Amino acid sequence: MTAQLISTISTPIKDLTKLPQHIAIIMDGNGRWAKNKGLPRIEGHRRGANTLKEILRCCKNWGIKTLTTYAFSTENWGRPLTEVDFLMALFERLLRKELAEMNAEGVCIRFIGDLSPLPQSLQQSMYQAMETTKNNQAVYFNVAINYGSRLEIVKACRSIAEKIEQGELKPEAIDESLLSEYLYTSDSPDPDLLIRTSGEMRLSNFLLWQMAYTEIYITETLWPDFNQQELLQALESYQKRDRRFGRKVS
Repeated sequence: MTAQLISTISTPIKDLTKLPQHIAIIMDGNGRWAKNKGLPRIEGHRRGANTLKEILRCCKNWGIKTLTTYAFSTENWGRPLTEVDFLMALFERLLRKELAEMNAEGVCIRFIGDLSPLPQSLQQSMYQAMETTKNNQAVYFNVAINYGSRLEIVKACRSIAEKIEQGELKPEAIDESLLSEYLYTSDSPDPDLLIRTSGEMRLSNFLLWQMAYTEIYITETLWPDFNQQELLQALESYQKRDRRFGRKVS
């Protein structure tokens, strides 16, 4: 990380008692950012990676315990091959470059999704990162890669069905809590806040089960331009929400 990011960030948040403990982010707009500046799409992804480092640092310094980001969806394989290959190489380079520092700063890295189709060298880097940082507790950093929420739920249902078929589980034992245990995010609380950049107003097959009562914040800002001040605005909006979880207001 750059020297600027290594420096301690102060906490400009007025009410520290109403912070989300888990933020999920759909990092949208890298390609449009590059196009607007007359640059190749890959330059948008490079800039987006720098933005992610800054936002992760803010979460750690401000006491937000978990950050989950949508890095690559199951649908993203349909993008041009050159872009997909660049993203895979970028993921691997970032892991190798940043792992030691993130480990030293107490970041626990976890990858969620079906990792099996990814390049073998990238898989090895991911498993090394997870093993190296598994005991860290400063901030939990979940990276959704080759992730699709519908497929995640289907796989969970298949696993539960296999348990029933083998006589290890009874159908009446199935409830929301049990199904959640079979999801990729079983070790994380549900997100309190979803941030989506670039103004798009959809979930894009991201954490559909987990975001049943998540507060949603949409910003027109493209992901490479999202920064500490933008995150602060999202948090201030969140703190104004009345989270009732479907309960009746007295």
